[in-house]
Amino acid sequence: MHLLPSGICFYLSVAICWLTAEIDASWWYMGTLGSQVMCDNIPGLVNKQRQLCRQYPKVMQAIGAGMKDWISECQYQFRNHRWNCNTTARDHNLFGRLLLRSSREVAFVYAISSAGVVYTLAQACSQGELDSCSCDPTKKGSSQDAKGSFNWGGCSDHVEHAIRFSQAFVDAKERKERDARALMNLHNNRAGRKAVKRFMTLECKCHGVSGSCSVRTCWLAMADFRRTGDHLRKRYNGAVQVAVNQYGTGFTAAHTHFKRPSKNDLVYLEDSPDYCIRDHESGSMGTGGRVCNRTSRGVDGCEVMCCGRGYDTSRVSRTTKCECKFQWCCAVHCRDCHQQVDVHTCKGQT
Repeated sequence: MHLLPSGICFYLSVAICWLTAEIDASWWYMGTLGSQVMCDNIPGLVNKQRQLCRQYPKVMQAIGAGMKDWISECQYQFRNHRWNCNTTARDHNLFGRLLLRSSREVAFVYAISSAGVVYTLAQACSQGELDSCSCDPTKKGSSQDAKGSFNWGGCSDHVEHAIRFSQAFVDAKERKERDARALMNLHNNRAGRKAVKRFMTLECKCHGVSGSCSVRTCWLAMADFRRTGDHLRKRYNGAVQVAVNQYGTGFTAAHTHFKRPSKNDLVYLEDSPDYCIRDHESGSMGTGGRVCNRTSRGVDGCEVMCCGRGYDTSRVSRTTKCECKFQWCCAVHCRDCHQQVDVHTCKGQT
């Protein structure tokens, strides 16, 4: 991970905080700042977060480096939608004024970011990058599954440790405030962490004469983060609008015909904007200039994506590999083929 010089980090952190104080300073822009300077100078980190930040600088660096992965996953999941998980320039809060609204998009961002912290830390522990953790020490001795007995071996991802640290660090601010938005964030943070654990798989290696698999050595491994992203995307589709109960301790469904949310559901408090036009107040970037599919009737289609404003068509040249042939031994030779294709982009607002 390449860190900025501490002097640059200090001035960048001051600029970021001045611009985003009204939005909510967050650990989300940790990836751009040096650890010690970041811990001391960014408002928005509560005392517990600042303490953990100073105590575990390498963990903070791992979290910062892993941010690009969960942001990329968020953008992949919403690549064909009006809201595409776009982030603002580096001298602003990552998601701008979008965070002021307690929408289902914000619910997804909190869930995927919390899941990303768990995944990043568990991976860093298993790869020996951190002094504070390693492989799961509880996976020792023998056990059994549907196929029979096996011996624990290899390196099981220490997801429980990653979950505990994520809960202590990420949830610290919300646990201090405990208002309706804090309860929403805590719920979605937990749903994100549970999603990573949900896709742990038992991987095994066989030992024995002629591959008889008379003895198995197994370990628990996290699935690819795409599975977590796919799962949370489905939870976004079925997210439940909620209201805080009369005691201020939990949720009830906002409407009588809505189901009561489970611990795995994403929850939100407010309806989303339509994201059609650029609107500073709601954090909407608009869909002007976005590529759309002229023949699709889905959310990526020009009619839906462009919100009825119409679209422009331009012809561009693309180069692809074609007429590939295998040549003995051992190479594949292809021709460069040039193709003229139409690209459709949404008209901007007038």
